Amino acid sequence: MKSPEAGPRYTKVAVTLHWLIAALVIAQLILGWSMIEIPKQPVGVRAFWFNLHKSIGMSIALLVLVRIAWRLRHPAPPLPASVPAWQRRAAAASHALLYACLLGMPLAGLLGSTFSGYPIKYFGIALQQWGFKSDPLKDFFSTVHLGFAWVFMTLIALHTGAALKHLLINRDGVFWRMWPLASKASVNPRMQTGEL
Repeated sequence: MKSPEAGPRYTKVAVTLHWLIAALVIAQLILGWSMIEIPKQPVGVRAFWFNLHKSIGMSIALLVLVRIAWRLRHPAPPLPASVPAWQRRAAAASHALLYACLLGMPLAGLLGSTFSGYPIKYFGIALQQWGFKSDPLKDFFSTVHLGFAWVFMTLIALHTGAALKHLLINRDGVFWRMWPLASKASVNPRMQTGEL
């Protein structure tokens, strides 16, 4: 896939974090929905997949914190002047909501696990227990976690749709700012900023 003449791109670190987090999120959503169907007996099988889900979720949250820290020091490249003001506001709002889901969803899951009475393991390493068993709190945070999942999937669909609109309809170079395989030769060097 070749990129057209484009404007400034995100930094390589931002692009790498974006696609790494995206891949983990897709895997996490598939795992999250499929593991619900795993029988509760024998316990070990279900526990393995739930602990893997928790470990991936915590990893995503940590990567998102790194991405936010990077973004604070490396602002996003400016959108083309052709992008209307309302679309700029919608993009900013949707990105803020995506970040809220990327942090809120694993936090709600972690809190639900904290009050489940079961140990929380990060890739096999047991974490310090600070909560207590409480079915009402576990159920509440599990419901919040599920609510985040539905909102998150809706936002991902909108985000993907907007990216494809910029690629296939607008053809304004916005899509290529985050595409990892965009050719350097196709990016106007006078407009390129923040490249590592």
